[in-house]
Amino acid sequence: MDIARLASLIAATVTTGLMAGLFFAFDVSVMPALRRSDDRTLIRVMQRVNTAIVNGWFLVCFLGSLLFTGLALALHLASGGAGAAPPLIGALVAYVLQLGVTGRVSIPLNNALEQAGPVEHIADPATVRRAFEARWVPANRVRTLLCTIALGCLAWALVLSGRL
Repeated sequence: MDIARLASLIAATVTTGLMAGLFFAFDVSVMPALRRSDDRTLIRVMQRVNTAIVNGWFLVCFLGSLLFTGLALALHLASGGAGAAPPLIGALVAYVLQLGVTGRVSIPLNNALEQAGPVEHIADPATVRRAFEARWVPANRVRTLLCTIALGCLAWALVLSGRL
């Protein structure tokens, strides 16, 4: 049980860290670079990113973070490691909130960008860009913050888990 408990906690920490890093990379490099580009370039790049990101590695981390954190919490509670429960609950809550932002803001904006059609045929790319960028960028910052909070909670749970 101790090995499963530790393994699930490590897996949760790694997958959550990767998600926090992905969102952070968009905050500090991808979106600032695209902000300096023309409307059609931003639309084209983000349409391609939104297609490319749906892959096995992303899904393992995106969904794995939730599943591994939930598993780590369940195993800690079941095996007497309840001392690590508060930060695990914090991590789970923060990650679920991130999923809410993703589902309610990011994915609908990504879908709207895709539905705008091929960038060459968009009559008013500036309007499409504004509708996307004005909401997507702040929402991604929130996702970064929530994943970073979850990661910090998981790191604390690792510390506590080593003491139990």
